[in-house]
Amino acid sequence: MSNETAGTLRSQQWFGRQDKNGFYYRSWLKNRGFPQDVFEGRPVIGICNTWSELTPCNTHFKTIADHVRWGVLEAGGFPLEFPAMSPGETLTRPTAMLYRNLAAMEVEESIRSNPLDGVVLLMGCDKTTPSLLMGAASVDVPTIGISAGPMLRGVYRGTYIGSGTNTISMSEQLRAGEITLDEYHEAEACMHRSHGTCMTMGTASTMACMVETLGISLPGNAAIPAVDARRNLLARESGRRIVDLVRQDITMSKIITRESLENAIRVNAAIGGSTNAVIHHIALARRMDLPMSLDDWDALGRNVPCLLNIMPQGNFLMEDFFEAGGLPAILRELGENNLLHRDALTVNGKTLWQNNENAPCWRREVIHAFTEPFKAVGGIAVLKGNLAPSGAVLKPSAASDALTKHTGPAVVFSTIEDLRARINDDNLDIDEHSVMVLQNCGPKGYPGMAEVGNLPLPPKLLKRGITDMVRISDARMSGTAYGTVVLHCAPEAAVGGNLALVQNGDLITLDLEARTLQLHVSDKDLAQRRAQWQPLHNTPDRGYTRLYIEHVMQADEGADFDFLVGRTGSEVPRNNF
Repeated sequence: MSNETAGTLRSQQWFGRQDKNGFYYRSWLKNRGFPQDVFEGRPVIGICNTWSELTPCNTHFKTIADHVRWGVLEAGGFPLEFPAMSPGETLTRPTAMLYRNLAAMEVEESIRSNPLDGVVLLMGCDKTTPSLLMGAASVDVPTIGISAGPMLRGVYRGTYIGSGTNTISMSEQLRAGEITLDEYHEAEACMHRSHGTCMTMGTASTMACMVETLGISLPGNAAIPAVDARRNLLARESGRRIVDLVRQDITMSKIITRESLENAIRVNAAIGGSTNAVIHHIALARRMDLPMSLDDWDALGRNVPCLLNIMPQGNFLMEDFFEAGGLPAILRELGENNLLHRDALTVNGKTLWQNNENAPCWRREVIHAFTEPFKAVGGIAVLKGNLAPSGAVLKPSAASDALTKHTGPAVVFSTIEDLRARINDDNLDIDEHSVMVLQNCGPKGYPGMAEVGNLPLPPKLLKRGITDMVRISDARMSGTAYGTVVLHCAPEAAVGGNLALVQNGDLITLDLEARTLQLHVSDKDLAQRRAQWQPLHNTPDRGYTRLYIEHVMQADEGADFDFLVGRTGSEVPRNNF
């Protein structure tokens, strides 16, 4: 039997056996004092926990897990908590993205190989959300997600400061000599003052909004602060609801559909969400056997205005977003303007529109009306041309208007080490008209595709008051970052994409309106350069990084492993006893 057989609990393939194996399965769990009746038909709910002291965003998950456990017990389920790898952006090197696919593999195999009828995913810091969703999607059991929630506002000397956004701006101020080191250290203590994820619309908050929009969490999940008691209530209610989902056989594939994925793209545009969402969204869609492409992102998000005044492109923080009405207020604005599939099912059994059609907005300076948007242009722009034949992305709401149509000479950095070695040199031949180009930082070139695409500006230009330049790379950028930054160029330099062939002085044109990214070098000259090009030799002899480099796909394909696309399902592995 499998989970696809309606009314049959998958866990009974372990606990319902009256043989030697059934003895094993029940007896070893009874060492914790579980009575016989918990094995006799109660839905077994896995609580997948990414708690780790190495992941500051997720350090309150022991408490969240306890509330989920109580909810499961109250609904008549049998909760069993299990750990998952927790790649955190703040400490993991070289980049948490390197381990997203590893964590997804671990989650998939943990769910499939254990007697679980449904799972509750506890996810917060950037890569834990997509990794848990991707892993669960490949098994396709009933699933509910709970995000960590944002930390409290950062406040420095009476002014809001936001995770990442002001880390970047204050680092530039320090490099320009505008603030002292003591002031810099003081701000560090003021910025992050509670449990939770970045309180800007970085990747963690963006993915939390995606989870709620996709319908895989209960309403309100995205913006409740991590330390607000209502986050604990959400966890408890999620524990209750997952038991119902198991009994009703509502699997993940019945929630995440083509329609819900399209909703997520439009919501990302309306909130000014992270460019990282593009990669994770495409990877998740492909795990669900629902092909999505960069073209879908451009087409669906292009005419959606940005409604949310929040850092990095605005002034407020996630706590303000929550107080203003949270994601439900955004969903109502979009739904009233025919930009949502209203009938998309959510895990509480109602449609997305039933959950949000009457959502209030309490602060219009934070959440703008559709007719009076914060910025007329939202979404993620997908650029194509000979510099990125398979596509590149740019976040219009974070870009400088004056640079969205720009031609300038390239200043090329071959690696991140090359950039760091030369960027502070006052003799660097660069000015505000130049186009900064960083190579070999894509999925294979800098294994994991680190968030180094938001290249720091040269101090000699910062001191002149220059705050933005066109920057192009095959890397990613933190969702908390800003600027006229072109990312995810595909194919990447490390596999011979044209980005690898750019030389100092080559003219490059960025045209946001036309959605083009053009290198003004003839095909003949590019062919000559290609004949002389040599890839970097960065593949290790062993270990996970070697596996990653050998099997990771390009950014436009979601940067998943080629052998993980699609669903295997929840069929129980062979038992050799």
